[in-house]
Order: sequence, then structure tokens, then C-alpha cells
Amino acid sequence: MNRALLVLGVTLAAALPARADITHKIQSSVQLQVDGAASQASRIGSTLSVSGSNVTLSTAPVLGSLSAGDAVGYTPGEYSITTAGDAFSYSESYIEGDATPTATSVSSGVVTSLPMLGNTTTTSGGVAGSLAGTIASDGAMSITAGGAGTTATGQVVLSIEVD
Repeated sequence: MNRALLVLGVTLAAALPARADITHKIQSSVQLQVDGAASQASRIGSTLSVSGSNVTLSTAPVLGSLSAGDAVGYTPGEYSITTAGDAFSYSESYIEGDATPTATSVSSGVVTSLPMLGNTTTTSGGVAGSLAGTIASDGAMSITAGGAGTTATGQVVLSIEVD
């Protein structure tokens, strides 16, 4: 009788369904990035500085007239020594400012001519080249490097959770 109860108990236990929650997740992503060209430019103005001692100016140096699209221009001064035989000094400094640049144009995402002014910072754009990335259904990842200024990132996350 004990054997019969044992066989019956084992049979019933084997026949009951198992209770387990299983969660399986697969997440994959590929991010490809090509940096764009950039330029930041600031125009500088024209400056004129004159100093001296024991000199007499006949004609003062002058900046030219301002007109759209042109730099100002400059005419140097003329001077003579005030007291012959005495020490003298004369200094004249001129910095030509930037002319007004023409408008920048973009064609097919490329700036054909970047402005070049007194203060300019230019960053070259990326070149996609053979930049590519794929993730197969089995999680196998393939990333192909591109040219300068490119970034490729691939990620596969597999998780199994059993409660």
C-alpha cells in the first residue's frame, strides 16, 4: 500500500504544471553620426594709433571712408622734426579691418566657401566614406569605420529574467 501511495504521489506531482515566469528581451541599436562643417567668424574693425615727441605733423594720418563691402583703407601721415638736433620719436600703427564678406551659401549640405575674417574658427565637416553599421537577428554586430568626423556606436542587450 505504501508503494501504491508513493507511485500515486510521484505521478500526481509529475502531472502538475510548473509555475515559472520567464521574460526574455533582446534590444539592439546602431547609431551613425557624421559631423557637419562649422565656422564662426567675427569681423575686426580698423584701428589707427599715432604717438611722438619733438615732431610736427604736416598731414595727419587718416582712415578712409567706409563703404559697404570694402575695407576702410588708410593714408599715412607726414611729419617733420620740430627742433633740429634734439631727440625725437614718432610711431604710427594701423590695423586694416575686415571688409563686409559676401553671404555664405550651402549646396547639398556643403558650404562652398567659408568666411575668413579677423577672428575665425573653422571646423571641417565629417566624411561618411564607408560608415555603416548592422546588427543581425542573432545579435552579430558589424560596424564599419567612416572617414574623419564620424562616429559609429552599436549595442546589443540580452536579458533573461526568471521569477
